Amino acid sequence: MVAVSADVIVLGSMRALATVVAALAPTAVFALVPAPARAVTVRYTFTSASAETPTPVALSDVPPAGRSMSPDEVLAVANRQSKMRDVRAEYRDSFGEVYLSGDLRWDVGYFSKTGQQIGLVVISDFSGRVIEQWTGVQIAWTMARGYPGFFGKHVNALYLWLPLCVLFILPFFDFRRPLKLLHLDLLVLLSFSVSLAFFNHAHIYASVPLAYPPLLYLLARMLVLMRRGSAPHPGRRPQPLSLLVPAPWLALGVVLLLGFRIGLNVTDSNVIDVGDAGVIGAQRIAEGQPLYGGYPLNYEHGDTYGPVNYEAYVPFEQIFGLTGTWEELPAAQAAAVFFDLLAVALLFLLGWRMSTPTLGVVLAYAWVSYPFTLFTMESSSNDALVAALMLAALLTASYRSTLAPGARGVMVALAGLTKFAPLAIAPLLATHGLSELSLPRRVRALMLYASGFMIAAALVSIPALSHDSLDEIYRRTIVYQSSRGSPFSVWGLYELHGLEHVVEIGAAALALGLAFVPRRADLVGLAAACAVVIIAVQLGVEHWFYLYIPWFFPLVILALFGRLSNPLPALASTPSVAARWSRHATAAGS
Repeated sequence: MVAVSADVIVLGSMRALATVVAALAPTAVFALVPAPARAVTVRYTFTSASAETPTPVALSDVPPAGRSMSPDEVLAVANRQSKMRDVRAEYRDSFGEVYLSGDLRWDVGYFSKTGQQIGLVVISDFSGRVIEQWTGVQIAWTMARGYPGFFGKHVNALYLWLPLCVLFILPFFDFRRPLKLLHLDLLVLLSFSVSLAFFNHAHIYASVPLAYPPLLYLLARMLVLMRRGSAPHPGRRPQPLSLLVPAPWLALGVVLLLGFRIGLNVTDSNVIDVGDAGVIGAQRIAEGQPLYGGYPLNYEHGDTYGPVNYEAYVPFEQIFGLTGTWEELPAAQAAAVFFDLLAVALLFLLGWRMSTPTLGVVLAYAWVSYPFTLFTMESSSNDALVAALMLAALLTASYRSTLAPGARGVMVALAGLTKFAPLAIAPLLATHGLSELSLPRRVRALMLYASGFMIAAALVSIPALSHDSLDEIYRRTIVYQSSRGSPFSVWGLYELHGLEHVVEIGAAALALGLAFVPRRADLVGLAAACAVVIIAVQLGVEHWFYLYIPWFFPLVILALFGRLSNPLPALASTPSVAARWSRHATAAGS
């Protein structure tokens, strides 16, 4: 009786949550050793620290109109900087050029004799002091310079980030057993914060390598959890999840944190290029223009994603239009809120399908309290949509109806044609549950899966193929993404491209191999296997960023918390709601 009342209370709390979300949603819709400095291979192209186009000026001892310093004085200040002297010593016959910049600033660019920019100094015209100075990859990559709030604004502040870290781990911490492996798992998920801290202070030679230990740990941990032997033996209950607070309180926490996240997005978020590009593409679809090619110059490669990404922004572009500034675009901000709410709802449904409403609350709480999901939402990116579509694919995998394989194929196609990385889990979803079927039913299930995938892919590609050829789409998406250089991986930062290709091949082999290796047959095993594949893919990419953490995060918590909850009976049949209410809420702490 106690277990029944706990779940009833949780269900009541979640009805309240749904009411609040329904009220809030319209509001929203309305490593450490530096590598040698290298020249940036941009011939005769000056990279400035200002958003405005700098104006070159000839050397003179006379200040230009409206300025207090002369070009000669500016160059002399820049020449005295030891950082510039060091880099110029590596490039004989290098020279400096002076530029007028916005906000009463001066830019001094240093170039090698071949025209490569090797240094940048920013000087205040008012004080004559050096404001910034950059060498190496930080000349061309402004996002590597640690500008405050460049991603997510104030969510990076310690007074927000650290409390979120505490809220994320505290309800699941068992003070009676402090050495539980779950505690380490959650701490590893939070340890990406160390890398982010270095990134926010422009120390990318520390931030980049520090992202790899947690990725490798989670890869190994998910490999262990997906093993067939990791499933509890029949008749043996898994070690239950101990909650520090009652489950209804956790449900209330979900409601409060959702309100906080939406409010912060409305008042303090920014929109990065990914969100801007989504709205631009949505407008092009609505106006019947080609989806690929012809983007504004400052978003020339904003068409690098799959068509579903841009189609998902169409409703928001139609409501808000392409209005506002590039950093505060209401359509992109509203879309980010919707993608976040969708991920929360799907996690709750998956938890309920796997065990009880209590597990659904636990999973929803983990998402809304995890600081990196808020980091993504506050940057108004599209990455929560990727997570939501993969969660939808897992939700379809929890059913064993005749049409379920086709539905899985549809959702995998949608996820893969948003950003292409989720295509790597297509083999896993294709073979899920086949071991339980006879040979004829296996063939039928595979055919349904393939049909659903291809039909969905064909339908969502209509807006793109109406104007662009497959070759054009391929060149502007796959080719561009695979060929662009980036310092945001050890492969790009240290130019380890040979090893990068080895890791890429290993990730592809893993994605295919896991589809046929015997593994834990339930949703815990499937979530863990999908997490393995997504993490392996991310380990091999040249451009990795913290916005990609939400791709694998929900899969990881599904595996970590799902294994500690009583599974529902075999998925061949679906128990009634009343039957689910009567099950013990093993995650309900007291």
